Amino acid sequence: MTGLYIHIPFCARKCPYCDFYSLPYSKKLCEDYVSALVRNIRHFAPQGISIDSIYFGGGTPSLLYSSQVKAILDAVGDSFDVHDPEITLEANPCTADLRKLSEYREAGVNRLSLGVQSANDTELEKLGRLHDFKRAEKAVHDAVKAGFENISCDIMLGTAQQTLISLENSIDALINLPLQHISAYMLKIEKGTPYDCDEVRSAAADDDLMSEMYLKTVQKLADAGFEQYEISNFAKPGFESRHNLKYWTGESYIGIGASAHSFFGGKRYFCPKDVGSFVSGELQAEVTEDENPDLTEEYVMFGLRLAKGIRLDKLGENAEMIAQKAKLYEKYGLCRLTEDTLSLTPKGFLVSNSLIAEFVQCL
Repeated sequence: MTGLYIHIPFCARKCPYCDFYSLPYSKKLCEDYVSALVRNIRHFAPQGISIDSIYFGGGTPSLLYSSQVKAILDAVGDSFDVHDPEITLEANPCTADLRKLSEYREAGVNRLSLGVQSANDTELEKLGRLHDFKRAEKAVHDAVKAGFENISCDIMLGTAQQTLISLENSIDALINLPLQHISAYMLKIEKGTPYDCDEVRSAAADDDLMSEMYLKTVQKLADAGFEQYEISNFAKPGFESRHNLKYWTGESYIGIGASAHSFFGGKRYFCPKDVGSFVSGELQAEVTEDENPDLTEEYVMFGLRLAKGIRLDKLGENAEMIAQKAKLYEKYGLCRLTEDTLSLTPKGFLVSNSLIAEFVQCL
């Protein structure tokens, strides 16, 4: 099955750590953008593509009116062969009230991803968030009242002046909410963002503290029944993100909207970061990233992000060399090697980029 990603590039205010493509919200521009999304979605109708996941990402998709979400989903239903879909919408707690969430649920959205980030109001303020934790708690409870049974929250690790104790308090606060999924992201200071300065770097967690925070997060979430299935993602059994798993398991997905990426028809391509041209064009522009990706290399690169890892029998003649290298890292507790599989441990996930690069060199 194919996944469908829909990018909503509007924010009430851009967070200082974020480098995703987004613009200040404008009612008129958003209306035009939604019309362009519908136009592009309907372009796929003759192909008869089967999908089982739809993901509204951003930006802040919860800035959309429920009528706009419904118009998009109606177009999807008319243009794709939709099978028991997981339909996720990312939401900012300050733009998600009970009425809006109820209308989203009625429109067909059945999974909500809330950008909470912290339960500490001082940390939220330093992150540039527009909500406090009381508002985030209310958003979760409102989502339950609206009929959502699959709710995810994001939390950030290693932010400015965050301590191990404040992080543990945030995790405790989240696991006491009616959640089925938690995404825990280690802060990465992106070039060109307001966070790209010495003041923030000096206040953020260093490598040792970040490692301690990450391993503590893995432990606490596991103790609370959230199983780690990917570097940054934890779920109660049966609530793994169906859509996001497509990125890591090599399944096809189609991205629609300015800056959206796709892996479909055997190639990787993306739409340029230009809302104006997306709105004015009959169809979105497509820039080819990779005409013929190395699927074995991608299997290793993406598969080792998953807690279950990769199967050695899918690596052909390279399996033995990779297994030999894995034995070296296994001694340091960085990976697990069985007769059939290779996976990284939580300790290994902390240096996953380096480890994965080492294994890719064996191909």
